[in-house]
Amino acid sequence: MTRLRKMMLEELQRRNYAHDTTRSYIRTVEDFARHFNCPPDRLGPRHIREYQAMLFHKRKMSAGSVAVCLAALRFFYCKTLRRAWSIEDTPYPKKDHRLPQILSKQEVERLINAASTTFHRTMLMTLYATGARNAEVTRLKFSDFDKQRMVVHILGGKGRRDRDVMLSSKLLEELREHWRRLRRSPRVWLFPGMPAPALPGAPAFRNECILILYATASPHIFSKPAPICAPFSSC
Repeated sequence: MTRLRKMMLEELQRRNYAHDTTRSYIRTVEDFARHFNCPPDRLGPRHIREYQAMLFHKRKMSAGSVAVCLAALRFFYCKTLRRAWSIEDTPYPKKDHRLPQILSKQEVERLINAASTTFHRTMLMTLYATGARNAEVTRLKFSDFDKQRMVVHILGGKGRRDRDVMLSSKLLEELREHWRRLRRSPRVWLFPGMPAPALPGAPAFRNECILILYATASPHIFSKPAPICAPFSSC
């Protein structure tokens, strides 16, 4: 581990940044230095502007992704190196505001019924019935479901914030059947991962919802992309 990488990692950890944010920020600074083949502490605003333009024109990254890269570089220069940062010299890009693709109730029903296994069907049903994010669904536990109040506790969601979402009676009945189908003991995770000696009792892979969705929503079923995060009130 290089001295600069260690310094930046310590600053991120000291501020209690999320693991994914820490990894993303460090990778961005490493990529920035690799692009110019020079240590990042020897680079300045001119290089940041060139790097930003390259992300747009050569790598075709979205405005949101470029903004995350700029945030990583700003953290490195302001918090790690204690240098000044000019917003005028390195402005954050304007984001496009587009309407999301929304599936109809009939399309969501076809999507759920097209799942290849009952495990995948229950996962897709939970995803659309709660409106939870992909990573949130894969980290759900059976203890997160409050049958008395008919709510689902989403713990440590985006921004490490907890929240409650509605639990429909139809989803609750499906989860009861899902509980009976699970043969692994103890039943802790709603969607346990594949058995592995190194990760006993681990939850499903965090991107499993996306992989299942893309595998299920074939062009023969839908003519438009299926959104990952979309509440479905009739579930």
